[in-house]
Amino acid sequence: MADTQQTIIDEVIKLLQGGSAHAGLDDALDNLPPEQRGVKPHNLPYSIWQLVEHIRIAQWDMLAFSKDSSHKSPKWPDEYWPQEAAPASEEVWNQSIQQIKSDLNALIDLVKTRNIYEPIPHGDGQNILREALQAADHTAYHVAEIILLRRLLGSWKS
Repeated sequence: MADTQQTIIDEVIKLLQGGSAHAGLDDALDNLPPEQRGVKPHNLPYSIWQLVEHIRIAQWDMLAFSKDSSHKSPKWPDEYWPQEAAPASEEVWNQSIQQIKSDLNALIDLVKTRNIYEPIPHGDGQNILREALQAADHTAYHVAEIILLRRLLGSWKS
């Protein structure tokens, strides 16, 4: 049983980090021209910046919920999506990316150190495994959208 649980933990961590069967966030953002961060191509409702910020907010929410019984989630959907199409500055862009990485490491730490099957006491049946899988799935979905936007903008490496 212990070997099976460790295998699951290892695979969940790989999934959270991206790669393997799909591109990770770092890959999707590699060499992205800064002027494309706020572009909404072909009447799409979001920009790459809005997708990055949405990934950050949603991942932070899942992590905070997993750790803190007093956590209050943002209002869905308004507070999960930024209104601005582009980041206010290079610093804001970098802070968002850094928080995604930092929160991802904290989530991985939870997967490594907590009982992934034990219900979160303040939840209604959620556990660390569910939150980690949801975070990985959510990020992968939006990373694919970022790559699609980059293809439409002509800046994705083929």
